[in-house]
Amino acid sequence: MVNTNVPPNELATTNVASAVSWGAIFAGAVAIATLSIILLILGTGLGFSVVSPWAYHGVSATTFGVTAIGWLTFTQLFASGMGGYLAGRLRTKWSAVQSDEVYFRDTAHGFLAWAVAMLITAAILTSVVGSIVSGGVQAGATVAGGVATATGAATAGIATSAASAASGLANSGTDDSSMNYFIDSLFRKNLSVSADSSDSAQDSNSDSSDKSDTSTSAREVARIFINSIQTKNFPKEDIGYISQLVAKHTGLTQEEAEKRVKDTFAQIQEKLDAAKIAAKETADTARKATAYVSLWLFISLLTGAFVASFAATYGGRQRDN
Repeated sequence: MVNTNVPPNELATTNVASAVSWGAIFAGAVAIATLSIILLILGTGLGFSVVSPWAYHGVSATTFGVTAIGWLTFTQLFASGMGGYLAGRLRTKWSAVQSDEVYFRDTAHGFLAWAVAMLITAAILTSVVGSIVSGGVQAGATVAGGVATATGAATAGIATSAASAASGLANSGTDDSSMNYFIDSLFRKNLSVSADSSDSAQDSNSDSSDKSDTSTSAREVARIFINSIQTKNFPKEDIGYISQLVAKHTGLTQEEAEKRVKDTFAQIQEKLDAAKIAAKETADTARKATAYVSLWLFISLLTGAFVASFAATYGGRQRDN
């Protein structure tokens, strides 16, 4: 039933006006997206200005994380509030509509402006969102893999360095890989025995052949070590064989060489165990950080939606008054 108390011009406006002012919604959405990007860029600049790789300079990681979360929340509140207010203030005036209906429409306009803004921002910042999601998935996969992942990475690194073990021995001081260090330490000569040699010319002529022979033995020892690490078994036959090689090239007794082989292999295992623990701790830290960021991002976005809806009702009320 038509309200006869409404003036004819307002009645015509009521009949043709849509309940949704898309122009006002898009205007508010553009405002939210633009302000969000501007504030994020400002926050990034401020963040880089307060962090430092030097010790005792800049803020701590905890302070930086809390500040980043606070800035992200402020960005959502400010941008969503401004965009929601514009969406409510610029919408069409609904004449002869009940106040409850006007309140609902204004709330819907603010929420729609926020929703469209999120789509625009997500389209612009796709790479950032994708990196956050992929980082979280990768961290979870690393935690699930656990020891196997760390062991595989460490073994691959040892295999790579073992391929250049011979050149590291032939060119002393040019290689700094961990595996080459252990192989070098394994074939260190007994200096007390070497000092007994009196024929320096003969020693000089035999240097090249000794280095070549030692390099060949080093390759073989590296392969044995890698196989033992992968199979998690160091057979006595391999220990005895490596001990003979070490004794041959260093002048140590068989018992001393065997002790050196066992100690060297134990050091490699200890280094691998430390690498496993470090990898698991890094993965767990990344997992926790991704979870915290995701939860706070959810809270800030939800707060932004509420603020945009509330600001739209305030703007709509001022529009009607």
